[in-house]
Amino acid sequence: MKIIKAGYEIMDPLNGEEILKKIERVARVCYKSEDKITAGSAEKMVRALIRSGHEAMLEHFSFSVKFTVDRGVSHEIVRHRVASFAQESTRYCNYGKSGDVTFIQPLFWDEGDVEYFSWRGACEVAEYEYCKLLNSGATPQEARSVLPNSLKTEVVMTANLREWRHFFKLRALGTTGKPHPQMVEVALPLLEECKKLIPVVFDDLVKE
Repeated sequence: MKIIKAGYEIMDPLNGEEILKKIERVARVCYKSEDKITAGSAEKMVRALIRSGHEAMLEHFSFSVKFTVDRGVSHEIVRHRVASFAQESTRYCNYGKSGDVTFIQPLFWDEGDVEYFSWRGACEVAEYEYCKLLNSGATPQEARSVLPNSLKTEVVMTANLREWRHFFKLRALGTTGKPHPQMVEVALPLLEECKKLIPVVFDDLVKE
């Protein structure tokens, strides 16, 4: 059995300055004010768009992130409908071939806790029964029935900037409720990285 920490990977190179320039060029089509484009005008334009709530312009740039999380958290990620997804399939992936089933370590228990010991034991039983089913002739899509939510999965989410803002509000900051701690584990550092890579677009999203 293998246990790993959750994580993420931004799959596209993000040039914040060029992203802002593109959004400005798109937005100025609405007002036919392309002649107003100057050095530094993109940042002012995007900041004004966000302040006024005219976030439709942010839909003109998208990027992809690969999350490595447990199956339970992945179910929250794929609920974002204005996005595209690709997820590791337990129907077709045979984890018995590698000799290890991989699980995501829960961040709310330390390795010395009684709860962690119980969780690890449950995962070990699930792995044993999964491999036992495969060895008896079951297909991966049949054997997966015994695998828990803690099973590691990889899911790629591609979304435009407006949807990423919505994602961060719900999954990193909890503006409409308390997000799952293992969701925050990947969403909050991703938000902070996006702030560094893409100026202005995410600056107003802060944890209260």
